[in-house]
Amino acid sequence: MASVAHALTPVSLQLKWSHAFQFAGYYAAQEKGYYQDVGLQVEIREAKPGFDVVQSLLNGEATFGVGTSNLLLSRQQGHPVVALAVIFQHSPLVLIARGNAPTQTIHDLLDKRVMIEPHSEELLAFLTQVGLPTSRLGKVEHSHNPQDLVDGKVDAMSAYVTNEPYFLDQRGVAYQTYSPRAIGIDFYGDNLFTTESVIRRQPSEVEAFRAASLRGWQYAMAHPQEMADLIVAKYASQTPREFFLFEAGRMASLMQTDLIEVGYMNPGRWRHIADTYADLGLLPRGYDFDGFLLDAQPTVDWTRVYVLLGLLTLVSLVVVYIWRNNRELQRALAFSKETQHALALSEERHRLLADHASDVIWTMNLEGRFTYVSPSVERLRGYSVAEVMQQTPDQALAPASAPIAAEVLSRAVESVQAGQPVTGFRVELEQTCKGGGTVWTEVSVTDIRNQAGEFVNLLGVTRDITQRKRLEEQLRQLAFYDTLTQLANRRLLLERLDQVMTASKRSGLHCALMFLDLDNFKPLNDVHGHDAGDLLLQEVAVRLTRCVREADTVARFGGDEFVVLLSNLSMDMGESRAQAGVVAEKIRLNLDAPYLLKVTRTGSAPKTVKHDCSVSMGVVVFVNHQASQEDLLNWADVAMYQAKAAGRNTVRFYPTDV
Repeated sequence: MASVAHALTPVSLQLKWSHAFQFAGYYAAQEKGYYQDVGLQVEIREAKPGFDVVQSLLNGEATFGVGTSNLLLSRQQGHPVVALAVIFQHSPLVLIARGNAPTQTIHDLLDKRVMIEPHSEELLAFLTQVGLPTSRLGKVEHSHNPQDLVDGKVDAMSAYVTNEPYFLDQRGVAYQTYSPRAIGIDFYGDNLFTTESVIRRQPSEVEAFRAASLRGWQYAMAHPQEMADLIVAKYASQTPREFFLFEAGRMASLMQTDLIEVGYMNPGRWRHIADTYADLGLLPRGYDFDGFLLDAQPTVDWTRVYVLLGLLTLVSLVVVYIWRNNRELQRALAFSKETQHALALSEERHRLLADHASDVIWTMNLEGRFTYVSPSVERLRGYSVAEVMQQTPDQALAPASAPIAAEVLSRAVESVQAGQPVTGFRVELEQTCKGGGTVWTEVSVTDIRNQAGEFVNLLGVTRDITQRKRLEEQLRQLAFYDTLTQLANRRLLLERLDQVMTASKRSGLHCALMFLDLDNFKPLNDVHGHDAGDLLLQEVAVRLTRCVREADTVARFGGDEFVVLLSNLSMDMGESRAQAGVVAEKIRLNLDAPYLLKVTRTGSAPKTVKHDCSVSMGVVVFVNHQASQEDLLNWADVAMYQAKAAGRNTVRFYPTDV
């Protein structure tokens, strides 16, 4: 092992921010040994607000870096930076404003206090194109703290859609998100780069680092739960695990790993970015960035695209035909009376078709504004057509669905700008309803083009899938949860146990498995019937859940047997046994309290039954993969029978001596 270590070439990666799931691919490459496999010893360095990643590479302080699309500006300024790979196919940078009133627009930020962080030129371009001069913003130095928005110190702030919304949602703050992608400004995000001098000196190391990093990203996005555990254990222990999972979920739609290989760079997209900079006066028009891209060969999986092409609904096909037919008639230079009359009848007939369809049919421009919405929207969401026409997609959607819709719109804009047809996208979106509540819908999107093949509008069909979602949830409940107690069933318990054992192997933290069997349960069934027994089991489930942390698992194993799984205890066995003992004693005392059960039998008045029922419990504390799942369950079961033999209503550990 020592000889291998000496053979490794040391390199360093400078991140653009503090440790987060945003850099999970690099952590995965480190943890899984991908860097070592290609002969590299990699040091991963985090950054803080204000840190200049580009300058650190130019100074020779780091070998590789993670930067923004501002790398183009650095290149034009004479700095020899080279983009190696793109991680985010779409930038996560957005502007978040307080409030979410239906009539609220980005123009409400005129003369308001706004924090925009440095190197946010895509936001500046966005504000310019929507007619909101930056001179009319009350610019405030960015604190990088969403609490300033919560406290009302500012009215809006630049943010990552993968980051700040989590904290705002946690604090119950109403907010509105504005994305440059809504009007076709679509930058890359988190670009891996190096310098020309590094490529000249270490060409093989550059390619090896790039390949290993992208391999790490593929693993990270396929195993978000595992990566969240790793980040908490090794990189950012003070940040909640739930945040990293939120971040991973938001990143999936920005990376599009189902369609595009991680790292893929499109020269046409970089040209779009350069042109946007030129509009701002930051780059010369037609700037030649030859040599800026290391590798721009696409590897695109078109299978999903071909599948999506086949998913357009019959209604959307009919409406496409209608629009194209009528646009052709409207473009004619002269109409005979008969033609005009036929056109009027055609338009009226087709308008009636759209207006009375059960699905909602709508059209939208590339700025994300509705240009037509069928009246059926009022049955679906409670809003009138006039109200919906004033809404942006963000206002029409639940927070979790807004970035999905933004992604579809962005991809549609990209297709139109590239002169390509908008292929049929189909997504599931949760939409808001008037008066509160939401409705789950399936939305299909394509485009409308005139006879000359020119783009006219986006066309969408929205269908209510509430019943289908309800059925899916019911099937999920049946598959993973006990129907009587709503606790995890044996199948879900074994999955959770496998996850906990894997995390323990990585972190070195102990875990505990508790096997519980109720004492004096059978007499209740014998005297008062199974209905009374079911009520007691349900009450046991409630009491057990109150005794453990939210991250722990409580499962009904069968009959009157339950299992409790505790994760992330101490790294010391003695301390872990003590921690598990505290929880076990808490459970024993709670389950030992008398049960008052309101039993109802057919033909009889309800009566309250008092019953005493304690618990015998076996506990095994473990770390890493010391044993199989079957071994752990058997050991806990053995300890439980020792508790029974000791007089019941007690706890025993396996093994009894440590």
